[in-house]
Amino acid sequence: MRARVNEIVFDCADPAALVRFWAALLGGEPVDRSPGWSYVEPPGFVRIAFQRVPEGKAAKNRLHLDLEGGDVGAAADEAVRLGAVRVDEIVTDDHGRFQVLRDPEGNEFCFVGG
Repeated sequence: MRARVNEIVFDCADPAALVRFWAALLGGEPVDRSPGWSYVEPPGFVRIAFQRVPEGKAAKNRLHLDLEGGDVGAAADEAVRLGAVRVDEIVTDDHGRFQVLRDPEGNEFCFVGG
């Protein structure tokens, strides 16, 4: 048997607010299943869920999402408009370009492009 990814779950302080950020960024309708659990099912992607935990984020993520958004700079600008924060500048190397950002609760993610 091979396992498959059913959903990706982010620990957070405010699931209802964070799901709305990610739904605006990726598409899909935010769903609040309970005060401590929300999710979105972005088109063409696995469900992303958000569960309330008492502790705050203390260190760098051990896992993050790399997102394609066309023009890396324009995609990052839109994410910032929605509440994300840039981490440093756009990086360009032999494999393309990427921009590291943090969502409103500090979870890192990247926009990548050629």
